[in-house]
Amino acid sequence: MERVSLAHDLEFSRIIYGMWRLADDADTSIGKVRAKIDACLDQGITTMDQADIYGGYVAEAVLGACLKENKELRDQLEIVTKCDIIAPTGKYADARVKHYDTSAAHITASVEASLLHMGLEQIDLLLIHRPDPLMDAAETGGVLDALVASGKIKAAGVSNFRPWDWDLLQSNMTNVLATNQIELSLAARDCFTNGDLAHAQQHKIKPMAWSPLGGGSLMTETSAVSSKLDAIAAAQGVDRAAVAVAWLLAHPVGILPVMGTNTLSRIASFSDALRVEMDRQTWFELYEAANGYEVP
Repeated sequence: MERVSLAHDLEFSRIIYGMWRLADDADTSIGKVRAKIDACLDQGITTMDQADIYGGYVAEAVLGACLKENKELRDQLEIVTKCDIIAPTGKYADARVKHYDTSAAHITASVEASLLHMGLEQIDLLLIHRPDPLMDAAETGGVLDALVASGKIKAAGVSNFRPWDWDLLQSNMTNVLATNQIELSLAARDCFTNGDLAHAQQHKIKPMAWSPLGGGSLMTETSAVSSKLDAIAAAQGVDRAAVAVAWLLAHPVGILPVMGTNTLSRIASFSDALRVEMDRQTWFELYEAANGYEVP
């Protein structure tokens, strides 16, 4: 598995395991979570993606129970988590409205809670989960720098930020933001032309891609793009998902797909995407099929 450097002393596996559904599994036992992690490690997938809100604010604890029971795992993994979304559920059930909080107090409290829930001394990468229209960039940037300095997080980044959101926060920080986790797939293609990936290339940012299979739609739909995916998959001895992920991997910006599933057999096949040959014309055939028209 290729290793990708995102910041000083921070390397991730090219494919990342997304744990947003971890607490939704009918079996959240330590043994089942360990089996999922082992299926990743067998392929060289070492980066685990979490968020405080996942599973109604319990997914971090599900992972943490496994890490606390299997202490040797910590040194084999990179842990990503996110904060700033407050939804009226779980520990925030008394919130009147879903909102974002990028205040220093909230971010600090979220990090402390994440460390406790996962049994960690340090989070490898903390992401601000959503752009906050009430963000005080100086305050938010300052607390992220302070958390890096304290050793509670190794690096900071963002998720779902537009270029101007990134630039505003980065201009108020000493540390370099490590990545932007954005929605990218054959079903969500705006970032390829709206300036998001252009900004990433300009600033040498390797983005993480959430929902790289279009929330599962690319696996279940019958369409022009699914027919093209199936034809390529059959020719190369892989499944439709591997081709869809390989399409992302082919982009020169260096996308890191975040793959989420609770099915062990699907986890075990994540790395098949690395075997897919994706030349320029094949890439554009898929792009054209997804768009429904040829490029101008």
